[in-house]
Amino acid sequence: MTLPFIDAHIHLWDLDHLRYAWLSAPFDDTGVNGSTQAIASTYLPSHYRADAAGFDVRGTVHIDAGAHPDDALAETEWLQKLHEQTGLPTAIVAFAGLNDAKVEALLDAHSQHSAVRGIRHILNWHSNPYFSYTPANLLEDPQWRAGYAKLARYGLSFDLQIYENQMATAAALAARHPDIPVMLNHAGMPVNDGDGYLERWTKGLKALADVPHVSVKISGMGFSNRHWTTDTIRPLVLSVIDIFGTDRVMFASDVPTDKLFSDYKTIMTSFDDVTKAFSEDERRAMFAGNANHLYRLNMAL
Repeated sequence: MTLPFIDAHIHLWDLDHLRYAWLSAPFDDTGVNGSTQAIASTYLPSHYRADAAGFDVRGTVHIDAGAHPDDALAETEWLQKLHEQTGLPTAIVAFAGLNDAKVEALLDAHSQHSAVRGIRHILNWHSNPYFSYTPANLLEDPQWRAGYAKLARYGLSFDLQIYENQMATAAALAARHPDIPVMLNHAGMPVNDGDGYLERWTKGLKALADVPHVSVKISGMGFSNRHWTTDTIRPLVLSVIDIFGTDRVMFASDVPTDKLFSDYKTIMTSFDDVTKAFSEDERRAMFAGNANHLYRLNMAL
């Protein structure tokens, strides 16, 4: 792929510096995403650049990497130093537990770092515990909603990671806060949880797309199908683009997490192949321009 690329969703971690329970033994392969042992090693800018060799990567957005909640600010401080020393990442989406009554102090501290653009607090909840990342549906928690409402005060966007069963609620919440840009993670994670799951996912995406300040990142294909191929993801990718339009779609590698299921070259080559029929301007927007604008990177492309 020769297009300029801003990778809108990557992770970095230093297992000797911060605590990551999900990347630590004992490893459990019974959950929806399987064991993380294969990626449980330090991943730094040099590792990312090696994975991305041969691609014209102009920028990267680091998304909270699941460090211990008490390490949230330490993660931002570490990433800010990497940003200043190496230029990678270009921007940071930090973690904050928005259901914490004292979250405003953390939001203020994050916002003091020039590379910080937003917050992610993973919300995936499902009535079947096999799929859930959280013990409760925080979207329905008044304390969480109060924390979410504070993001605008600090000029922070929100990276939204949910399932289709939460999309209608998320869309209604987003509509009430037009001053908080929302980036839907991993194409809304269309997991196969029973009959009609793709129809339900499509309906949920449409509800979110009806809110003009909601955009979407196409990444994490392995979350819905560990053995995905270009042909299996093609209808999913095209559905997302059709629903959101080429001006609100961003492509991302999600490395190293997505290395559980694939590799950087395969991921990017597949996205390139699926979008061949779009115009040059549309492809440049989806692979770089939209992320540059939506994450306020202000990079020359």
